[in-house]
Amino acid sequence: MSDEKFDAIIVGGGLAGCSAAIVLARAGLEVLLIERGDYCGAKNMTGGRLYGHSLEKIIPGFAEEAPIERVVKREKVSLLTPDGGLDIGYSSGKLSAGPECASYTVLRAKFDQWMAEKAEEAGAEVAAGFLVDALLVEDGKVVGISAAGEEMYADVVILADGVNSLLAQQIGMKKELEPHQVAVGAKETIKLSEDVINQRFGLASGEGTAWLSAGDPTAGGFGGGFLYTNKDTISIGVVATLGDIGHSDVSVPQMLERFKSHPSIAPYLEGGEIIEYSGHLVPEEGIHMVPELVRDGVLITGDAAGLCVNLGFTVRGMDFAVESGRLAAEAVIKAHELGDFSAAVLSSYQQALEYSFVMRDLKSFKGFPTLLSRRAIFECLPELCGEIADKIFTVDGAPSENIVLYIVDAIARRTSASELMQQITTVLEAF
Repeated sequence: MSDEKFDAIIVGGGLAGCSAAIVLARAGLEVLLIERGDYCGAKNMTGGRLYGHSLEKIIPGFAEEAPIERVVKREKVSLLTPDGGLDIGYSSGKLSAGPECASYTVLRAKFDQWMAEKAEEAGAEVAAGFLVDALLVEDGKVVGISAAGEEMYADVVILADGVNSLLAQQIGMKKELEPHQVAVGAKETIKLSEDVINQRFGLASGEGTAWLSAGDPTAGGFGGGFLYTNKDTISIGVVATLGDIGHSDVSVPQMLERFKSHPSIAPYLEGGEIIEYSGHLVPEEGIHMVPELVRDGVLITGDAAGLCVNLGFTVRGMDFAVESGRLAAEAVIKAHELGDFSAAVLSSYQQALEYSFVMRDLKSFKGFPTLLSRRAIFECLPELCGEIADKIFTVDGAPSENIVLYIVDAIARRTSASELMQQITTVLEAF
């Protein structure tokens, strides 16, 4: 690593950090991107979905050269009971009608490495394999970092070091995470041939499926299962809210095995080879966990800033990370032009974030953490939907019941009118 003073040091080589590095380096700033893994992406085993609109602003047409896996053409959401499930599916060309609305399945270990290469091409210096121990603070201003016994200085430091940002906690910008704010994820990558995946999921070459599930995967606990089709692998996993782990005696690894063996899931995985297993933390509380974002000489981006929202039918985080990295970089460029890296000047980042889709979406969906903390969503609803579906679709020669009265009775057997009204009121107040 260079011992010179940098214009900016970025801690974390994920999507937020790499996006910031690309924008800053293109503007001619001296940039150091420092990553604790052996390479950017080495510590990020997430297999998931990238909405491409925000990255298009930085690298137009990125999908033509980036290591994307598939373009998502099919959406699926399932409410699973132990022996079945109710599926809601959607397929449309509108899902990828143009770069601004296309989304992709990606393997972050590959994708982040590509992003880091783009940062280097732009002129940033990338240093991998170094753990940043602390931020250097002088007279209340962050002036650099300490890593591997070395001190490196910069006009500004951008923190993009993930959901559990210890550096932000060290200087009091972020509180220690509470169990209800994060979920524990366990994921496997399962090897199958491209042809087998296409056949089983009904996909054409290059097309992908995003599939989220709730109910049985977490044994009724807060959380759910996910499955994404890659080119010749499947990313499958579960996430369970940390504060709700004690809801059942089923551990997170056991939840993953439960999900993989479910009759609605197992046929898609048959004959596959597990080539990777990983675990990670996922921010869960949306806007309610966004910390202080700016201080003198420092900004916080991506997962470190809590910029993620789980809507049950889709999960947003990668596009938030990219956008926050870009906006943080633009604020640093303005500060560089003024020669002033105070919080007052760097606050243009927070202002831009407020006007962007990131904060607007977080505010629009502020009630979803409350909605998704209702036990009925994960226990009663899958069972109720499964029972009603059985009644609707089973024809065995017995006289049919009035379906409306049956649904009313099924609801009444699970909750009283007062409990139902209380749950509805709580959710409405959250929004």
